[in-house]
Order: sequence, then structure tokens, then C-alpha cells
Amino acid sequence: MTKEVNMKIGILGSNGRMGKMISAEIRAGQYNATVGAEVDIDGDKTATFKSCHVIIDFTSPKAAVEHAELAVKYKKPLVIGTTGLGEKEEQALLAASKKTALLYAANMSLGVNLLLSLVEQAAEKLGEEFDIGIFEAHHKNKIDSPSGTALALCRAAKRKEGNIGFSVFRGGDIVGEHTVTFAGAGERIELSHKATDRAIFARGAITAAIWLEGQPSGLYSMRDVLGL
Repeated sequence: MTKEVNMKIGILGSNGRMGKMISAEIRAGQYNATVGAEVDIDGDKTATFKSCHVIIDFTSPKAAVEHAELAVKYKKPLVIGTTGLGEKEEQALLAASKKTALLYAANMSLGVNLLLSLVEQAAEKLGEEFDIGIFEAHHKNKIDSPSGTALALCRAAKRKEGNIGFSVFRGGDIVGEHTVTFAGAGERIELSHKATDRAIFARGAITAAIWLEGQPSGLYSMRDVLGL
């Protein structure tokens, strides 16, 4: 017997690359969910929050703050995959998460979130004797630099940004590449992840949305979803 589909997912930023991909992934029927509403950044977001069980947001840092406020107002869980958020925006999400369930991740990929965990473990075991460098590459149209994922890797290493070397490349249609190097005396460790299909981010966002629905108020990450 087919399981009844009853979760309605709202998509903010529906005309963007990620919004279209998330919609296509849900409509492909691989998840026990449907597209409840789709709205672009200038559309009627209130209707989306009212009609859907959980919302996915891939828009802009400024809009993410507005959407967090709407999530609080309508008591709806919100998944935010927008990159480029500054301290001000992150503090706004933290405040909103005290009243509803929010999940914010710079990268929705399973592999990248495993990489974050491995970097954290390596940094703890190797200590300050090893210098750390982060290389990241993305398509030529990506705006934020370093990427949100590179900054997340920096935080995972528990070093201040000024104590980690960043190397950034923008070109072609590169989906996303990240390498963290630990360089010590006489040895070097490199931990890498390379994305070749942007659909991994859409699938991760949908998985996060399904997991987030029904969770208590709080600020979650993909590592919570994956139990890392």
C-alpha cells in the first residue's frame, strides 16, 4: 500500500537555480512530500507560510532574516540554505530559533557535512603544531568569497579566520570543491570534497525539511539531521 503523502513543502526563491532543482526533486516522487507552494523572492510569502508544513529558503541573506521572522509569526519550521550570511543575519536566526525550529547550513551536502566532522576531529587531535589552509573553488558567478562552506570549515577547525590561509578560485561551471590541508613538520594531511552535481544540495535540503518538521524550537544544522 502506498504511504499517504501529507507533508507540504514551501519553496522560497522558486525561480532561482536551487529553487527549481528542489521543486524538480520533490515532484520526481522520491520523497513522502509534495510541493505545497512556490514563490519567488518578491512574491506572496505569507500565503506560503500559511499553507505549508515546512519551508525551504534559498534566496538572499537579507531575505533570510525576513523569512525567519515569518517562520516565528506562523510557527513553521524553516530550512535556510542561503550562503553569505554575516554575523548580524546569523544572530537574527539564532533569536528566531528560540521560538520555532530553524535549520541553517552553509552546505546541504551529506559529504560536506561529514568533511566538517572530520576536520573538527583532525584539528582536535593535531593541535596548534599543524598549520591549516583551506582551498575552495566554485563557478564564476558565485558572489560570496570565501564560500560559506569554507568559513564553516574554518569554524570546524576551531581557528580564527586570521590564523587560517584561504585560497579561492572562481571559474567555469564548477559546482563546488573544498580541500582542508593540515601541514606539520615533515607531513601533510589533506581532506577534500568535490561536488559534481548540484542536485546533492537539493536532496539534502529536502531531507533536512522532512527531518525538521515536528522538531522543537532550536537552531539546527545538517549534522543534527545526519546524527554527526
